[in-house]
Amino acid sequence: MLKINNVSVTFGKGEDRVEAVSGVSLSVAPGEFCVLLGHSGAGKSTLLKLINGQLAPDTGSVEVGGTLLSKRTRPAIQHTIGMVHQRFDLVTRLSVLDNVVLGRLPWVPWHRALLRRWDRSDRVEACRWLERVGLEPSQAKRQAGKLSGGQQQRVAIARAFVRDPKLVLADEPVASLDPVTGRAVLELLREASRERGAAVLCSLHQPDFAREFGDRIVSMTGGKIEYDGPPEAWSPNHQGVAVKPKPRAAEPVGVEHE
Repeated sequence: MLKINNVSVTFGKGEDRVEAVSGVSLSVAPGEFCVLLGHSGAGKSTLLKLINGQLAPDTGSVEVGGTLLSKRTRPAIQHTIGMVHQRFDLVTRLSVLDNVVLGRLPWVPWHRALLRRWDRSDRVEACRWLERVGLEPSQAKRQAGKLSGGQQQRVAIARAFVRDPKLVLADEPVASLDPVTGRAVLELLREASRERGAAVLCSLHQPDFAREFGDRIVSMTGGKIEYDGPPEAWSPNHQGVAVKPKPRAAEPVGVEHE
């Protein structure tokens, strides 16, 4: 589903030059929950922006679903990607339902989107995902900004999956949440991705969560991959690159697509 080949990106010039990502190669299979682990400044967020087409690499290439990312293909590729952000990235003045349906924006005529006149099928699918992420139907009309942090992140996950993504990029999705709520959000994200057979690349800085939820850990330091392998073999003191494992198949859950 996702293939990254020797990508690098540099910011600044001269003495201020920083290589944020340096010669990174990795792949993520459909249904695989891959955790991108590292401290702040390791290059995780920059790598996610490269995959989503928000940044262009200085060298190397990115493929999503067998399509090479370029200026020409970027809009179509972005339509297949669901994003989950640390700060939720909701339109807080809009309702919960409106925020979820915004995930369908690429397929909604601009005049309908401007007036928020959503098709019935889009509203039904949004409500179905709100239920799936554990929010009551009564929450649909609430202003998104009045929800708790955990509830807002659930709305963000519903918005990501309502577009039926092939790839989900989650950038520190639980950094703003307490451990109990964070664990519940990661469980939800993993279950939803396996139901849809979506590949997930989820950046975290919590090793315990990485070991618990990752099918695989890719650890970064200074813009480079220092470890790529199974969670049980990773340790904070690990140096070098592990033998890369074969991608794990998605666990069948038996949920049918509507």
